[in-house]
This record gives sequence, C-alpha cells and structure tokens, in this order.
Amino acid sequence: MLRTALRNVLAHKARLVMTVLAVCLGVAFVCGTLVFADSSAAARRAAASQNFAGIAVTVSPKAPPLGTAVTERADVLDDTLVRKLTDVPGVASVRPSADGVATLNAADGTPLRADKAWAHPAAAYVPGADGKDSRYPLVKGHAPANGDELAVDSGTAAAGHFRIGDTVTLATDGPVMTKRLVGIVTTKDTRVNAGGTLALFDKATAQRLFATPGHYTGIDLSAAPGTSQAELSNRVSAVLPADRAEATTGNAQATQQATNIDMQTQGYKKMPMIFAGVSLFIGSFLIVNTFTMLVTQRTREIALLRAIGATRRQVVRSVLWEAGLVGLAASAVGFVLGLGVASVLPGLLGTSADPLPSGPLVIRPLAVMAALGVGVGVTVLAAWLPSRKAAKVAPVEAMRSAGQPPTATQSRVRAVLGLVLLVLGAGWLISLTGAKNASEENVQNAMLGCALLVVALIVLAPLLAAPVIRLTGLLTRRFGVIGHLARENALRDPRRTAATASALIISTAMVAGLAVLGNSTSQALDHQAASGLGADYVISTRGNMNGIDPAAVKRVADTSGVRTATAVTDSTVILGGMAQGISGVDPATVKDVMKLDLTSGSLADLRPGRIAVSGATAQHLGVRAGGEINARMGRSQEFKKYTVAAVYKDNPIADAALGARTEVAENSYLPGSVQRILVRSDTVSKNTEKRLRTAVGNNPLLKVQDRKAIVREAAGAMGDLLTLMYGLLAIGAVISSLGIVNTLAMSVTERIREIGVLRAIGMDRAGIRRMIRLEAVTVAAFGTLLGLAGGLFSAWAVGALANGAMTQYSLALPWETLLLICLASLAIGAVAAAVPARRAAALSPLEAVTES
Repeated sequence: MLRTALRNVLAHKARLVMTVLAVCLGVAFVCGTLVFADSSAAARRAAASQNFAGIAVTVSPKAPPLGTAVTERADVLDDTLVRKLTDVPGVASVRPSADGVATLNAADGTPLRADKAWAHPAAAYVPGADGKDSRYPLVKGHAPANGDELAVDSGTAAAGHFRIGDTVTLATDGPVMTKRLVGIVTTKDTRVNAGGTLALFDKATAQRLFATPGHYTGIDLSAAPGTSQAELSNRVSAVLPADRAEATTGNAQATQQATNIDMQTQGYKKMPMIFAGVSLFIGSFLIVNTFTMLVTQRTREIALLRAIGATRRQVVRSVLWEAGLVGLAASAVGFVLGLGVASVLPGLLGTSADPLPSGPLVIRPLAVMAALGVGVGVTVLAAWLPSRKAAKVAPVEAMRSAGQPPTATQSRVRAVLGLVLLVLGAGWLISLTGAKNASEENVQNAMLGCALLVVALIVLAPLLAAPVIRLTGLLTRRFGVIGHLARENALRDPRRTAATASALIISTAMVAGLAVLGNSTSQALDHQAASGLGADYVISTRGNMNGIDPAAVKRVADTSGVRTATAVTDSTVILGGMAQGISGVDPATVKDVMKLDLTSGSLADLRPGRIAVSGATAQHLGVRAGGEINARMGRSQEFKKYTVAAVYKDNPIADAALGARTEVAENSYLPGSVQRILVRSDTVSKNTEKRLRTAVGNNPLLKVQDRKAIVREAAGAMGDLLTLMYGLLAIGAVISSLGIVNTLAMSVTERIREIGVLRAIGMDRAGIRRMIRLEAVTVAAFGTLLGLAGGLFSAWAVGALANGAMTQYSLALPWETLLLICLASLAIGAVAAAVPARRAAALSPLEAVTES
C-alpha cells in the first residue's frame, strides 16, 4: 500500500504541484513569521547590547513618588557623587550623563521624524581625559562647547539636510531654540539607528535642559578586571543614599531591554500570522476537494484493491500516506519559501522613518517543527474524510463507470444541518444588533457568529449551486451552445462545484465584510474627528507631557486673520476607578471652538470644583447634571468631590470630561501648561497655516492642523485594516485560482471522451477553450455571490458593535471596492482556466473518443 501511495503521488505531477502550493503558502507564512520574529529579536538584542558595552553598573535617581511633577528632578547625582564613585574599589572609569529628548526641524523647517516620541534622544557630550567622548566619536567638525552649539549624528544630518555651520531649530519641552551645528558624530544607540535623531549639547546646557545645573540624569561605571558586575553593584549601592538613588547592573539593563524588545516584536507577528491562518484555512478546503476528486476518480482502482484483499484500514492508510507525502513535500517547499518571507518582511513592515533592524536569519527548532506540523498535519487532517469515503468503496464499484450522486437522505441531512447552522449563525449575529459597545465578549460572539454563517454557506453550497448557477446562466446565454454546455458542466456535480467555490466563498466573505466595516468605520472616524470641532485650526502638542509656550497663545491670538484663540490644557482624571482624559477650557469661549451638544446642565457653571462629563462617562458613573462625583485630577494625590455642571454627548475634541482651565492646569503634570490652541480664523488657507506656524515659532513639537488634516489623521487609523483586507484578498485569490485549476484539470481528465465527441461533431479548439473558461467563470461567480451575501450580512450585524462605540457610525457600502472584488473573482476564474482550457483544446478528437 505504501508503494501504491508513492506511485499515486508521482503519477500526477501537475496535480501534486498545485496541491503542494496550496499547503506551502500557509506553511511559508507560519515559518516565515517565526523566523522573522526570532531574527528581528536577535538583531535588536545584538544592537541593544552595544548600548551597554563596557557598562558594568548604572547609577540613576529613584523614581519620585506618584504625582510628583516631572520638573522636580532628583539632585543627588552631582560631581561630588561622581568623585565618590571614582574611589569605590573595582571601578575602572566613571562617565556621568545628562540625557533627555529633543525634537528637531529639518533644514526646510518641517519637523524631523517628530511622530515617534522615543526616537529623539538628546544627551551631553562628555569628553574623557583625551578630550573625546568614546560614546559619540566625531567624524566631522568639533564637539559643542557652549550653549549656542550643537552636534548631531550622521543619519540625522543626512535626513535633515544639515551641514556644518547651519542653524538648527529644535525644542525639548517648551519654546523653540536655535543652535549652530558644529559637529557630526556616529553612535551605536539603537533608537537612533532605527530611524531616530540625536542631538548633543555641551554638558552645562544638557544639565540645564534635562536635569538641573550641576546635576546628572545617570552615571555609568565600568569595572576593573576581575570585578563582577554584581560585586561592583553591591559596593556602589553601599555608598548611595538608599532613598534617592539606585544601582543597576549592565546585564540587568540589557535583560530588561531584551524583554521590551520581545514585547515589541510580538506586534510584528500578528499580521503575518493572520495571513498564515487564513491561507491554511482556505487551503484545507482545496486539499479536501482534491482528495475527494481523487477518490472519485480512482473508484475502480480502489475497488480492485478491495477485490484482491485490501482491507478498509489499508485503503484509509494508503490515502493518508499519500496525503502525508504531499504534506511533507509542502513542508519542505513552504519552509524554504518561509525563509524568503522572513527576509522581505523587515522591508515590508518597516518604514524609512522606522526601519527594522537587519541581521542574519535565526532558524530555531520551533520553526522547523512548525513547518512539519502545519504542512503534514493540515494535509493529513484534510484528507481524512475522503480516506473514510475511500474505505467504504465495495468491490462491486469496479463495475460502475461514474460516481453516484448523493442519495435523497444525504441531501436532506445536508439541508437540515446547513439550515440549522445558518439559523444559529444569523440568529447569533442578529442578537448583537442591540449591543451597546464593542466589548471583548461581544467581539468574540461576533466572530463565532460569522464563522457559523460561513460554515453554513459552505454546507448549503451544493444545494444552492443549481438555482444560483441557473441564475448566472442568464449571462452565459449570449454565448449560445458553448455557454449552455459550460453551465451544464458546472451543474453536473454540485458538490464538486461547491467545493471548488468554497475558497472564494470564504475569501470573498472576509474581504467584503472587512471592506464594509473598514469603509463605514473610516467615514465615522472622519465625521467624528471634525463634528465636535468649531475651530478652524487646532495647534497641539504631540503628547500630554509636552506643553505649548504660554506666550505663543497671545502671539497666535494677535496673528492677522485670527478671530478667536482659546488655550486648552489636557490632563488626566481618575473617575470611577478609570483614568480618563480631561480638557481644561475657558467657559467663556469654549462654545466658539467646540461644538458641544449638551443633554443637561450649562457650561456657564464650569469653574473650579465643577466639571462637565460626556454622556458615556455619565452613564458609567450613573450621574447627571447637579450630581456629585469623586475624582482625582492630574498629579493631585487626593480625591475631591466635584459637582457635575453639565453632561454633553460624546465628543473626541472635548475628551471624557471638561474642567476649568485654571484648575486643570494647576494639577497637570506640567503645571500651568497648554497642550492645545483652538483657533477661529477668517480664512482657511496655506498662508493662514504658515502664519500660525510662525506664531508658535515653527516648534517641531507642535502640529498645526485644519479640519481636513484632522480628518486625514483619523482616517489613517484604518491603514492596518485596509492592509489586512487586501492581503486576505491576495491570499484568497491565489488559493482560489489553484483550486479552480486543480478542479478543471481533473474535470478535463474525466471528460476526455466527451471533449473528443464535441471536437468530432464540429466544435473547434477555440470553442473548447471558451467552454472551459466560461465554466470556471460560472463557478467563480457562484462563490463570489455566496461570499458577498455572507460578508455583507455579517458586516451589517457586526456594525452594531462599532455603532455602540462610535455614535456617528452607520453602514456605508464601498461600491467601488465591492465591484473590484466581483471583477477580481471573475478574473481569477478566467485566468485559472487558461491551462486546463489549453490542455482540453489540444486533445486529438480520435484519441479522445477511443480513450477507455
């Protein structure tokens, strides 16, 4: 039986190749994702280890108590402590540092890589005894020597188009500064080499910016030969004030950074893993269909094996051996393709501003085991049902020339099972239409309902094939007899047609559903982003830990064309045990710049001790206007009672709560700061925007956006979903085309005599090719229609979850995308039929008719 399985595998090489391709796509994504994650993590660790090369112990100030303002710096790390640490036994060298964050403008005045807060390290240039800082080797110019000078790394100089002597504008946490570029350095800092920027100041300037004059943010120590890091750490800890500073070994820092790297790397696995799961799921239907057709075609062969003594178990084992061999081949090919996937993923997932680290591929045993487990496991499991069917073939089947259609009982069982699944899936989804939010439980229920619905469509597909294909047959009438034959060929075996279309049903349902949800959500986000905004421009920081120069508010108000400029302080507030955003506003002008739809109360009553809350927050807390709530605002350590002055409908511009700006600013993490300026202007134009940027000093920490820019930023949140959607479409297209090619190739083999007769009675080769193509397009249209029905219904039902989270959400069909899906599916059918159609047309009429 093993030799029989080997001969069956090798007897049909083209069929073998297509089946292997269907499996190896999933294997390639799984293995490629695992190898990519391991390789990326290893490259990050290798790069990160360079940050701690030569560092045995780092002394840093202890974190201040919760609620302490970030401006309150620890003052323990000073030159006195540096000298004391130099005398500790086992210390080879001591290097103090004053590190922080600085964001730069490029030479043309635009912010340089400003969207990533972690990517803008700034530090002091600390020369050693030789006058050089080994951490930042100079390649051009000289080190900054005073507060007017600056050095940057070579990557930043290239990205910003800087040259020695240029004036560079930058900001740390407030007003814009200008420095003269005097030096260009290199660095091994992974944040910089991963697409960040580096700014180096003289020691005094860095201390003033990031610590306090005469103090440091950290002190790095190297160990003398023969002294371990742990031993040196203990000695250093003994001389430190325990309540104000702590010592951490370089190994501990590297381990912590490696942990952080692993957490970052996990995010890169998600999308490729989704692709892998989808390709395996769709590919399994192709494998089931392939082995089902194989068993049907080999009815005589299996019956003869049974007649000469083969048992049912041996027949099952033969089919499973064949599946295992195919899976083994797919695992090998998929693993090799997976290495290619792992090689290209860094370029696909990384960007010029955020490149992923490169390094040699790391192949761990898990990736190899995954290739074997997925490839062989999926193939054998998919072939298990056809193998059971093969075992039931009796020797008398050898007398029959064709497979038998399903019995009436089998059809009734299928119909009942399909209807039960359809009712369960549809009912499950309909039950979610009253959902109030997109909680984890509701999302899981929605996924289960969608899965049940798709399975129901697949089960019912053989029963739906006849009416749906007869409906699509109205379009093939114009091709005359050829169109009629194509339709009848598709109807000849509804089970085979349904199995061939199953991959398209799944992929079309997923892509159509995601497209509808994505389009509806994108439009809702667009509407939501600007619906609550009465201002024409929003000038904002890139995070709540940064502030706008208070003097800039007056400059903006005095800018030509500006009618109103209202400052907003953004902070946090603890309400009902949850951290929420709160916006500090001026009650007198808030109505001019925010479109607030009040459900109760009045904003005129907004003052210290009184806050307004959004509808969702009020519902969560169970309060209304006039009620009282306990809240802790910003860095305050105490809960206070606040009176609810008003309740307004949810508004992203206003956050979850509104408070008097004086009170919010007093308790914010940057006391007295401003995070947004809402501007009403006479006109919205490039010139107005340019004047506003000039008013805030072209600060790279600030964004100046009109309504359209805010909408575009909100729409960008759908980028990952759209990428996923088109990725799924590509995977479904590839595997669906393989399924159609496989099915048509086997169908042509079965119909050699029939094709010979058609050729003998006058049909030319072009007619044969057209008939095969129309049959493929008919099957593709059938799968597309069922998939669209399932996807659109699921999107309608699941949309209720988004509607609970976004009040502006409404179903919006992306007609262009849906039309593209339909055309792409039909094109898949036509292209997939090319090879089988050419093969059928090449048959000699005489040889085909005499084929036994």
